[in-house]
Amino acid sequence: MLNMKDSLVQQCLDVLKREDIKQEFKILINPVLEFVLHEINPYIYTILTLVFLIFIMILAILIILIFLLRNKQIINKVF
Repeated sequence: MLNMKDSLVQQCLDVLKREDIKQEFKILINPVLEFVLHEINPYIYTILTLVFLIFIMILAILIILIFLLRNKQIINKVF
Protein backbone atom coordinates (compact mmCIF):
# COMPACT_ATOMS: atom_id res chain seq x y z
CA MET A 1 0.00 0.00 0.00
CA LEU A 2 2.84 2.39 0.86
CA ASN A 3 4.47 1.78 -2.51
CA MET A 4 1.24 2.66 -4.31
CA LYS A 5 0.97 5.87 -2.34
CA ASP A 6 4.55 6.82 -3.19
CA SER A 7 3.90 6.00 -6.82
CA LEU A 8 0.81 8.21 -6.89
CA VAL A 9 2.70 11.09 -5.29
CA GLN A 10 5.53 10.68 -7.80
CA GLN A 11 3.08 10.68 -10.71
CA CYS A 12 1.46 13.87 -9.41
CA LEU A 13 4.87 15.53 -9.09
CA ASP A 14 5.77 14.45 -12.62
CA VAL A 15 2.55 15.96 -13.96
CA LEU A 16 3.20 19.23 -12.11
CA LYS A 17 6.66 19.49 -13.68
CA ARG A 18 5.25 19.75 -17.19
CA GLU A 19 5.33 23.24 -18.71
CA ASP A 20 1.74 23.22 -19.98
CA ILE A 21 0.46 22.28 -16.52
CA LYS A 22 2.57 25.04 -14.96
CA GLN A 23 1.03 27.60 -17.34
CA GLU A 24 -2.51 26.40 -16.61
CA PHE A 25 -1.83 26.50 -12.89
CA LYS A 26 -0.53 30.08 -13.16
CA ILE A 27 -3.62 31.10 -15.14
CA LEU A 28 -5.83 29.50 -12.50
CA ILE A 29 -4.03 31.03 -9.50
CA ASN A 30 -3.56 34.54 -10.92
CA PRO A 31 -7.14 35.83 -10.28
CA VAL A 32 -7.11 34.43 -6.76
CA LEU A 33 -3.82 36.17 -5.96
CA GLU A 34 -5.03 39.45 -7.44
CA PHE A 35 -8.20 39.27 -5.33
CA VAL A 36 -6.25 38.54 -2.14
CA LEU A 37 -3.78 41.36 -2.80
CA HIS A 38 -6.63 43.75 -3.57
CA GLU A 39 -8.34 42.87 -0.28
CA ILE A 40 -5.13 43.12 1.79
CA ASN A 41 -3.97 46.41 0.25
CA PRO A 42 -5.63 48.78 2.82
CA TYR A 43 -4.18 46.78 5.70
CA ILE A 44 -0.69 47.01 4.21
CA TYR A 45 -0.98 50.81 3.97
CA THR A 46 -2.30 50.97 7.54
CA ILE A 47 0.56 48.87 8.88
CA LEU A 48 3.16 50.92 7.00
CA THR A 49 1.65 54.15 8.35
CA LEU A 50 1.70 52.83 11.90
CA VAL A 51 5.31 51.68 11.57
CA PHE A 52 6.29 55.13 10.28
CA LEU A 53 4.48 56.85 13.17
CA ILE A 54 6.12 54.57 15.72
CA PHE A 55 9.51 55.33 14.20
CA ILE A 56 8.86 59.09 14.47
CA MET A 57 7.69 58.71 18.09
CA ILE A 58 10.78 56.70 19.08
CA LEU A 59 13.00 59.25 17.37
CA ALA A 60 11.26 62.07 19.28
CA ILE A 61 11.71 60.21 22.57
CA LEU A 62 15.40 59.72 21.81
CA ILE A 63 15.87 63.42 21.06
CA ILE A 64 14.04 64.43 24.25
CA LEU A 65 16.09 61.95 26.28
CA ILE A 66 19.37 63.27 24.85
CA PHE A 67 18.24 66.84 25.55
CA LEU A 68 17.32 66.00 29.17
CA LEU A 69 20.58 64.14 29.79
CA ARG A 70 22.64 67.06 28.48
CA ASN A 71 20.71 69.52 30.66
CA LYS A 72 21.18 67.25 33.69
CA GLN A 73 24.95 67.20 33.10
CA ILE A 74 25.01 71.00 32.85
CA ILE A 75 22.98 71.36 36.05
CA ASN A 76 25.25 68.88 37.89
CA LYS A 77 28.36 70.88 36.85
CA VAL A 78 26.90 74.12 38.23
CA PHE A 79 26.15 72.63 41.65
